[in-house]
Amino acid sequence: MAIQIQNLDLEEQEQLDQIKHFWNRWGNLITWVLIVVLGSYAAWNGWQYWQRRQAAQASMLYTELERAASAGDASRIERSLADMKDRYGGTWYAAEGSLVAAKALADKGQMAPAKEALTWAADKSSDEGLRAIARLRLASLQMGDKAYDEAAKTLAPSFPPAFTALAADRRGDLLMLQGKRAEAATEYGKAYQGLGAEGGDYRRLVGIKLNALGIDPDAGAKPAGAAS
Repeated sequence: MAIQIQNLDLEEQEQLDQIKHFWNRWGNLITWVLIVVLGSYAAWNGWQYWQRRQAAQASMLYTELERAASAGDASRIERSLADMKDRYGGTWYAAEGSLVAAKALADKGQMAPAKEALTWAADKSSDEGLRAIARLRLASLQMGDKAYDEAAKTLAPSFPPAFTALAADRRGDLLMLQGKRAEAATEYGKAYQGLGAEGGDYRRLVGIKLNALGIDPDAGAKPAGAAS
C-alpha cells in the first residue's frame, strides 16, 4: 500500500511539474489574451449601453422637435434641432429631425434655415436613405428659389438604387425650368422606366409630364419638335 501511495505522489508531482512548466512558458500570453478578451467584452457592453442611452435621450429631443414643428414655432424648432445635432448628431433622430424641421421651417417661409437643415442631413446622416431624401428635398427648395445651378449640383452625385427614379424625375423638373425640353424628356423617361408598374400614381404623373412633351411613355416615341 505504501508503494502505491508513493507512486501516486510521484505521478501527482510529475503532473504538477508539467503544469508549472506549461504555465511558465505560456502563462503570460494566456493572461494577456484573457485581459484583451474580457476587456473587449466589457468595452462592447459599455458601447451598447452608451448607444442605447444616446438613442433614448435623442428620442426625447426628437419628440420636443415634433411638438415645436406641430406648433409652427420656428425658434423652438431651430433650438431643438441645434441641440440634437450638437449632442446626438450621430443618431438617426438627428437626421430625421432635420427633415421634420426643414419641412416645418419651409412651411413658415423660413427657407434659409430649412435649406441649412437639409444640407446638414444630406452631408452628415449615416443613413443613405435619409441622405437621399434630404438631397431631393433640398433640390426642390433650390429650384423654388430659382437657384438652378445649386440644384443641379445637389442632384448630380449618384443616388442609391431605390431613389434613382425619383432623382431622374427631379432632374427632369429642373431641366424643364431651364427650358431644356429634350434633356428633360430623357430624365422623365428614365424615371418612368425606373418606377415600373409598382410606381402607381407617381409613375402616372411622370407619364403625364412625358405626354405634355409629346411622348407616349409606353411606346417610347420621340418628342415632337422638342428643342433644348
